Amino acid sequence: MSSSLVVDIPTSTSNWCVNYFNCHLRRSRFLPSTTLSHRSTLLTLRTTSTSTSTSLSSKIFSASLAMEDSKAVPIKEMPLGLDTTTEEEYASQSKLLQEFTSIPSIDKAWTFKSDDGIGSQAMFSISQPNLLANKRRNSILSTHIFKDNNSSVNFRWSPFPVEMTGVSTIVPSPSGSKLFVVRNPESESPSQFEIWGSSQLEKEFHIPQSVHGSVYTDGWFEGISWNSDETLIAYVAEEPSPSKPTFNDLGYKKGGSTDKDCSSWKGQGDWEEEWGETYAGKRQPALFVININSGEVQAVKGIKKSLSIGQVVWAPSTKDMHQYLVFVGWSSDTRKLGIKYCYNRPCALYAVKAPIYKSEANELELKDSSTEDVPVFNLTQQISSAFFPRFSPDGKCLVFLSARSSVDSGAHSATDSLHRIDWSTDVTLWPSAKIVDVIPVVMSAEDGHLPGLYCSSFLSNPWLSDGCTMIISSFWRSSQVILSVNVLSMEVLRISPAESNFSWNVLTLDGDNIVAVSSSPVNVPQIKYGCIVEKKTIAAAWSWLDVSSSIFKCSEKVRSLLSSLQFSIMEIPVKDVSDSLSKGASKPFEAIFVSSNSKKSDACDPLIVILHGGPHSVSLTSFSKSSAFLSSIGFSLLIVNYRGSLGFGEEALQSLPGKVGQQDVNDVLTAIDHVIDKGLASSSKITVLGGSHGGFLTTHLIGQAPDKFVAAVARNPVCNLALMVGTTDIPDWCYVEACGSKGKDIFSEAPSADYLTLFHNKSPISHLSKVKTPTLFLLGAQDLRVPVSNGLQYARALREKGGEVKVIVFPNDAHEIGRPQSDFESFLNIGVWFRKYCK
Repeated sequence: MSSSLVVDIPTSTSNWCVNYFNCHLRRSRFLPSTTLSHRSTLLTLRTTSTSTSTSLSSKIFSASLAMEDSKAVPIKEMPLGLDTTTEEEYASQSKLLQEFTSIPSIDKAWTFKSDDGIGSQAMFSISQPNLLANKRRNSILSTHIFKDNNSSVNFRWSPFPVEMTGVSTIVPSPSGSKLFVVRNPESESPSQFEIWGSSQLEKEFHIPQSVHGSVYTDGWFEGISWNSDETLIAYVAEEPSPSKPTFNDLGYKKGGSTDKDCSSWKGQGDWEEEWGETYAGKRQPALFVININSGEVQAVKGIKKSLSIGQVVWAPSTKDMHQYLVFVGWSSDTRKLGIKYCYNRPCALYAVKAPIYKSEANELELKDSSTEDVPVFNLTQQISSAFFPRFSPDGKCLVFLSARSSVDSGAHSATDSLHRIDWSTDVTLWPSAKIVDVIPVVMSAEDGHLPGLYCSSFLSNPWLSDGCTMIISSFWRSSQVILSVNVLSMEVLRISPAESNFSWNVLTLDGDNIVAVSSSPVNVPQIKYGCIVEKKTIAAAWSWLDVSSSIFKCSEKVRSLLSSLQFSIMEIPVKDVSDSLSKGASKPFEAIFVSSNSKKSDACDPLIVILHGGPHSVSLTSFSKSSAFLSSIGFSLLIVNYRGSLGFGEEALQSLPGKVGQQDVNDVLTAIDHVIDKGLASSSKITVLGGSHGGFLTTHLIGQAPDKFVAAVARNPVCNLALMVGTTDIPDWCYVEACGSKGKDIFSEAPSADYLTLFHNKSPISHLSKVKTPTLFLLGAQDLRVPVSNGLQYARALREKGGEVKVIVFPNDAHEIGRPQSDFESFLNIGVWFRKYCK
């Protein structure tokens, strides 16, 4: 056994004493690589006042001799905060978590006509976390599709995927004959563009930072579009760095200097607004066009500097024979409020003339148009929001999505609407074009009917061969479904199986067939191939065929664990319905319940209540690796879509702003009581987990219902609105959620004392004195949405009053805590934390 030594030393000399023992013990035979700290269990340095009379050097010498003379065995160092039992849990759970984490995901897919005219070809972009590198590993897997009839399809996969190292994004040309590859630099190096043919690299271009910065590949500002003859590519990239003042040993240097001038340095220059969370350090998105024959890049002229550009597409030909670009523009004359997950930022569709090229000596050359007046047309002045523009194949209509209900109400996300503009070849008619409602905002739907449109993206080519039917994915209550939308007749059909509680997402179209993916909380994703069975009927029937694929291959252990689980969607009646509630807000909300399908005894498994953020988001019946892991280690899951969630109509959604911390909290408690009353959960083994607004609910619940939960986990939680409003990238969110839709108009960067009091009273921190629940906080230090100070303030205050608290801060993570290692460590700690208090 190792001995425990206590040495009394003066406080002023404790640091060098520890250093002495560290150096001494590194040389000792029994502890070759271990260092001591002030908290070491091997050596305790007990500080005393500097007036201690005993010889300090003799104490140190005696202690060191005693340690060397003792027959000490090697000491096993424990990670900070871990005891032996916890470490064993880490070891057992981490292996299983890794098996879940390694399951790949399909990010995108494309189909092409086969060279031999038989069948078609498809390409899938696949990603999975690379834990050691702390990045996502991206690869491409190809297949040949043979469809015999509506009851048989065969995918012949290539034997191995090809890893796409260093690739930011890829975009095939419309014909499928070329592939545009973007490699964004990690420093101030040039961006690298590659044009690939069917068998080789055809062109390579390096675009210096003086032209533009990194290409946007974020899924929002992102826009890369080939023109029809595949000679030009329009794209969105960071505008060039603004010039900054230069200084040297004599002071300010006129005329600046090159970056490599070692005798001077660059100043910071003026601070510039950014678009908040995930866009820190990103410059303004601007529009560029590259000629893939010459490699010449031109910034598109005529666009105001106050417009941030995104989602560019080429417009059909016009009478004046010029080529035009249509793009989304977000105005930022004042502050740029956070835009990630915030659809309430006004935006419009614009059209602008593309750079003009002329043909000379069989080469395309850029015609200098710097002196020409380039008009920019606002195509959607009649509506407050317009994005995801798509032209029909015949070029006769422009379809787009709108979040006008979000912009007009101030809610960060709400029910979408779909619109059409009949496209004219006469550019002078564009600004006055009529906007036609294809799918209006649904306020409250009858059972079985479309609850509203909730789209997070469109395919780049969403059209069937009739030229007027779009295929899109949308949230439908707690599931995602596939819809067909005829933009001329306005007919909307749910074409994924209506009897399925699984979630369905369209990946790409193969002619008039659909390549999709289907999954559930207990079923890994499965590729599906959709075929129209009765095309001529009014409501065409679709047949969905299973596609054999190894993309989502998982271990036998994971498959066995998942096969022992089941899920259902529960309807939860609203408690205390009053006349003041709208029809939509009075209807039942939903919760997804995941549990074991083989009950071994009368005892219920411990329950994790999972709460989504937003609050205007939704938890879907799709496969989640982290949730599947938690259900596989012995927990039932209650995943609550409280009123205010997406997918249930606009009235239910708009019932929450102004009532956060009350209505949403009561809905969660009602859902918990519902499963307890049904005998599906034990009231003595309930835990709660939530992030962002879900963390707001988590910390509210442990304060408002202090005896309800045995453990809690909050990821980047909103704990104090009064603190958040002055530090977040979305201060308007605090006003809207606390005050209702009027908060959009009263929002101020300098809130009054009355509003700060209101924010405090609406916050979880106002209930902190009642909290008894052991709570784990997972915080991202780079979070601009809910800055780390919010969670730390609450955790420190809870610890100050004697509460049991554990805090893990991820120094390089933002709001999502999505870096592979951080995500892994988060859910490993969640599993260990809940198991600790549910035994």
